[in-house]
Amino acid sequence: MNPILLTLGESIDKAFYGLDMWIFHFFGSMQNTFLTYVAKFFTSFGDEAFVIPMAVVAVVLCFFKKTRKYGFTLLFAIAIGTIVTNVVVKPMALRIRPYNTLQGVEDYWNWYIGAGSLSESDYSFPSGHTTAATEMAVALFLCFKSDKKKIAWLFPVVALCTAGSRIYLMVHYPTDVIAGLIVGTLAAVIAYFLMKLAVLIFEKTKLDNIDAGKLFKKITEKTNGKAAPVVICVAVLGIFLYSFIPSFSEGGEDAVRCAYVGEYDCYNEARFDEKYPAIDGEHYCKIHWKQLNGISE
Repeated sequence: MNPILLTLGESIDKAFYGLDMWIFHFFGSMQNTFLTYVAKFFTSFGDEAFVIPMAVVAVVLCFFKKTRKYGFTLLFAIAIGTIVTNVVVKPMALRIRPYNTLQGVEDYWNWYIGAGSLSESDYSFPSGHTTAATEMAVALFLCFKSDKKKIAWLFPVVALCTAGSRIYLMVHYPTDVIAGLIVGTLAAVIAYFLMKLAVLIFEKTKLDNIDAGKLFKKITEKTNGKAAPVVICVAVLGIFLYSFIPSFSEGGEDAVRCAYVGEYDCYNEARFDEKYPAIDGEHYCKIHWKQLNGISE
């Protein structure tokens, strides 16, 4: 193919093929049943079933004076990271998933099947899961670090494990994940400074009177302020389980794949919602459904 006609994603494939395959070999060589479950555990931190409810939690935190900075930072980070990754970069790069482009590479294919053959339904670059986990983790790290809480260091560790899980599960090129780490980190840093501006505006105006904590003052006094952290932890745990439990049944031979067959047999997840109705009785992933309907990214 003429290099001029290559998409950005195909150019990245060619430029970083050696690096991506070397890292794939590293992760593929350590595959075993236990680590596959560990990878599925951590990858859930970047799933939209976890991120979207966390955005709702962030909105709620904004209404409490004591947690306002956490809420704003999380909310801004999620918004910025989502827009940059899913709205701007993915449609611009158009990088196809490795389990589609590397079907002829035996080692990779064995690792992909061995890790459970999970799939997504959109483009690959950058990793959305990595971006999401990183933006939230760095946002919380900056907030907790400013409060001199040692737990702050836990969040970047979770983000790095989530990033590694995407490579281990073979659903992203390593360079997708590196890009996701960069976007997520930048999103969180920008969000942190936007939070400072938002908090300053609240403090200088009557908006500072907004404090849902006043409604729970008696409960707070009776529990010495411990009720709120417990409620937040329980809510986050519930959200995580909602995201994690379905991962046990994802992928494998029973997964419903996109019906597209062309330069490769598309292993993307087929979409079944009203937004992506069947075409001639066949279901397709987001990418090929849009292509067959003449919708450009």
